[in-house]
Amino acid sequence: PACPGCPVTPSLPSRGRRCERVMAASKPVEAAGGGGGTGGTGLSRWQLALVLGAPILLGAGALYLWGRRAARRGGKGASERKTPEGRASPGPCGGGGGGGQPDGPGHEEMSPLDRAQAAKNKGNKYFKAGKYEQAIQCYTEAISLCPPEKNLDLSTFYQNRAAAYEQLQKWTEVAQDCTKAVELNPKYVKALFRRAKAHEKLDNKKECLEDVTAVCILEAFQNQQSMLLADKVLKLLGKEKAKEKYKNREPLMPSPQFIKSYFSSFTDDIISQPLLKGEKSDEDKDKEGEASEVKENSGYLRAKQYMEEENYDKIISESTKEIEAKGKYMAEALLLRATFYLLIGNANAAKPDLDQVISMEDANVKLRANALIKRGSMYMQQQQPVLSTQDFNMAADIDPQNADVYHHRGQLKILLDQIEEAVEDFDECIRLRPDSALAQAQKCFALYRQAYTGNNPLPVQVAMKGFEDVIKKFPKCAEGYALYAQALTDQQQFGKADEMYDKCIDLEPDNATTYVHKGLLQLQWKQDLDKGLELISKAIEIDNKCDFAYETMGTIEVQRGNLDKAIEMFNKAINLAKSEMEMAHLYSLCDAAYAQTEVAKKYGLKPPTL
Repeated sequence: PACPGCPVTPSLPSRGRRCERVMAASKPVEAAGGGGGTGGTGLSRWQLALVLGAPILLGAGALYLWGRRAARRGGKGASERKTPEGRASPGPCGGGGGGGQPDGPGHEEMSPLDRAQAAKNKGNKYFKAGKYEQAIQCYTEAISLCPPEKNLDLSTFYQNRAAAYEQLQKWTEVAQDCTKAVELNPKYVKALFRRAKAHEKLDNKKECLEDVTAVCILEAFQNQQSMLLADKVLKLLGKEKAKEKYKNREPLMPSPQFIKSYFSSFTDDIISQPLLKGEKSDEDKDKEGEASEVKENSGYLRAKQYMEEENYDKIISESTKEIEAKGKYMAEALLLRATFYLLIGNANAAKPDLDQVISMEDANVKLRANALIKRGSMYMQQQQPVLSTQDFNMAADIDPQNADVYHHRGQLKILLDQIEEAVEDFDECIRLRPDSALAQAQKCFALYRQAYTGNNPLPVQVAMKGFEDVIKKFPKCAEGYALYAQALTDQQQFGKADEMYDKCIDLEPDNATTYVHKGLLQLQWKQDLDKGLELISKAIEIDNKCDFAYETMGTIEVQRGNLDKAIEMFNKAINLAKSEMEMAHLYSLCDAAYAQTEVAKKYGLKPPTL
């Protein structure tokens, strides 16, 4: 997906500006050794909360990722930690044939530590020969012979015995021996990582995460194997917690600004159109500034009236009245109710309504096409791209002149990395609606992304020129400036990007997301933490339901070392999440930050901070 971990389209309520969250993605940052738990395409978003080094901005998701310096230096890749430590040397345990008895002249004078090392070396030989039980016996003897004050040697013997237990899949014994090794040597990477793997096998996810977090910090995030394990366990923890939380969450209506931005991404959406003249009473048409009364006793028309008044909390109940009465606007009411179910994050309630509208062959084709767009977007958010594609294709079949279909399918194609097909869809949208500034801006961004990820300077220049043309032709399209700003940021033209964000704010002063992007730009451009945080705080002031602002604030607090504050911000974002998948991602960030607090307490380990 264009924005790792966030496969959503603007036709389904998501995390910020109506299309920006999806469209904006740039060249993925490669982790040392290749992938980061994302199929080799770049670092995983859990690493937002395990940051290291200077922050860098990844497209319009405004995501901080560590690791550019690590990627340049190269890393250890996925090196295994299977072998025990120390050389294997001939001879039985203890250096003699009698299981630790002296062997030959002079061995009577061997120190206890020498005899322990000899037993360990013999254990290593057995280990390499695949004779793990015999290796365990030798390591046990080494432990018994080793003077208790020799902490480092003793920790090695425990770690080696754990390695042998690991080969026998005795995970409890592995964890116990690694714990002994870590108690003796708290920064023992091999023992910490082996214990992390044992905890994974024992389904102790929290303990696994703490150990692998310590390993990642100790290795400066240079070993892909430990990063992959961290990614895996964070995803599992996030999914588990999100499943329970989402099931019991209270529905939450987004801010009016968010709702208006959402509906503005449609041009052929009947339910978002203002009430028609014949639907209002003549008495109230001339009462300027007062709510109009609808002529008919229709729940749907009352719901539409509440939409115009921005009284969104009453829309679902009024739509339900129309549906229960089987009124003449039943199809419209089903679609309106489904849309607001999606807006409050209740996809399970939305789907039956969308299904019913889609199956109503006598309903207005634009209603059915709109329902297909929204259901297809819902499927994409649920990571079901095949079903999503089917819905978008069906929408194009039944309503081929509907520009919205191509606009939103184009964004689906971007998420699926099908850039050429995305551009074709945007072209069709533009053909049907030449005045669609949004589609033209997004087409430019698709072409830019294709050129940028292909490391081809000439097409990048052409795409940048395309942005200039779009904002010149459509000077009131905030999205054009926003997408151009993100491309400029990729090109490190920070000053001009800042100007573009200012244009966005002039056009949409109530768009909280733009303030977040501008704040992040200050951090990347000038390393100005105070200004960045001031702008993100302004975003929260404008829209206290902007989960993207809280998430970003949490990420920055992690980088500043303020882990408790970061966890507080992530928890606020979790309570505002609009989908189970988004909630799982936020839990991953929160758990990663929490793991760092535990590692700091136990081992005094912290990654570098800003």
